[in-house]
Amino acid sequence: MQPSLTVRWSPVEVLRERDFASYTPTEFAQARRLMADLRFTGSRRPSRRRKVSRRHGTPDLRRTVRRSLRAGGEVAPPVYNKTGTRPRSLVLLLDVSGSMEPYARAFVRFVHAAVVSRTRVEAFALGTRLTRVTRELSSRDPDAAVQAAATRVVDWAGGTRLGEGLRAFNDEWGIRGMARGAIVVILSDGWDRGDPEALAEQMARLSRVAYKIVWVNPLKASPGYAPLAQGMAAALPHVDVFVEGHSIAALEEVAAVISQ
Repeated sequence: MQPSLTVRWSPVEVLRERDFASYTPTEFAQARRLMADLRFTGSRRPSRRRKVSRRHGTPDLRRTVRRSLRAGGEVAPPVYNKTGTRPRSLVLLLDVSGSMEPYARAFVRFVHAAVVSRTRVEAFALGTRLTRVTRELSSRDPDAAVQAAATRVVDWAGGTRLGEGLRAFNDEWGIRGMARGAIVVILSDGWDRGDPEALAEQMARLSRVAYKIVWVNPLKASPGYAPLAQGMAAALPHVDVFVEGHSIAALEEVAAVISQ
């Protein structure tokens, strides 16, 4: 008797691998629920605040003496402390220009999932100007959050000047502290109407203060893709991780990169 082979077809798995640009409205509604389950744990950085350690670290004389006094002056086991940690800040910069229209709807859901799933997250929209949307995307209701962000961003599906937008971010937010030691994620196809030298300059400034820069490009998964667009070519030397972002599976990989 010949063994039989059963092939199981999973609509969820097919949806995870499908390019966002080919989604139907029904599929996009299903994808929203899948992206709501994304989790961003984030790497940690040393904190100035120290915490008690049972066996290892620096001797804490003050706590050791207090413990001895509470014991009536008897010799007490020594107390140690060590450097604590805290989550690294996460900054997401979403390109909302017209060339990103097939992917921007999915990306804004991804950004919302990051904002509501962990602390120390900031979100900005990049178009012809820079718009901070952290407050709008902080609602637990994803539809209300996305609607509030869309109302806030007046240049949605317009042009893009990535260099000028990054300059505004660096000058007002990033260099002053928001990007220092942070994981910065740029979600963009790299098409830019501005000066590529200006973009390269601002990326260099950002790379000097950020812990890691992750560039998520939905076009990277296209057959034969090469970063030939002037904006992408100017930015790439200053990017630590260059990843795809065309599908749910690709965004799950992005979440894993952020969490490393």
